[in-house]
Amino acid sequence: MQIVLVLLVAFVAGIEGILDEFEFHQPIVACTLIGLVTNHLAEGLLLGGSLQLIALGWANIGAAVAPDVCLASVISSILMIHGLESAIEARFVIAFSIALAIPLSLVGLSLTKVCRNLAIQLVHKMDETKKVSYYQWIGICMQGIRVLIPTIVLLLIPSSMICSILEMIPISIYKGTIDWFGCSLCGWLCDCSECIRI
Repeated sequence: MQIVLVLLVAFVAGIEGILDEFEFHQPIVACTLIGLVTNHLAEGLLLGGSLQLIALGWANIGAAVAPDVCLASVISSILMIHGLESAIEARFVIAFSIALAIPLSLVGLSLTKVCRNLAIQLVHKMDETKKVSYYQWIGICMQGIRVLIPTIVLLLIPSSMICSILEMIPISIYKGTIDWFGCSLCGWLCDCSECIRI
């Protein structure tokens, strides 16, 4: 049941990435919903809030499209959930998921460009028929599928394999992600008094 709910959140978030009506694609919502359905609500909210702070600076201006927060939120949440099952501390897993979200957003940007180029053909079909038809829904659902397919692929990878990969990464890399996000996240990810940076 959890997998079905995660896939539903991924699909709706993908659709919302293009519709912008209910804001399900925002990291604070998508990560929290995935955390909720996988019984990791606090970690999902923490990851979503951190990614939302990063995404505040991303905006579509004219024809320039900002990096895709939707795919980054969904995939980094799932990686975080897998990572929480490993022997690595939760704060390191969350920080590493934040660091992975940035390149994932660029992958999502490439995928949304492909979907938008395919949607142009659908618009031409609608122009030929002189009415809005089911082509519009196909174009919208393509955006949901663009997030759904990577989510399915990631869910098919065994959790033990992802955990073993995360455990092979040296702890100094994880500490580096904590230092990298230090100023904005040290209150959330670190519990030591040495990490206070002003």
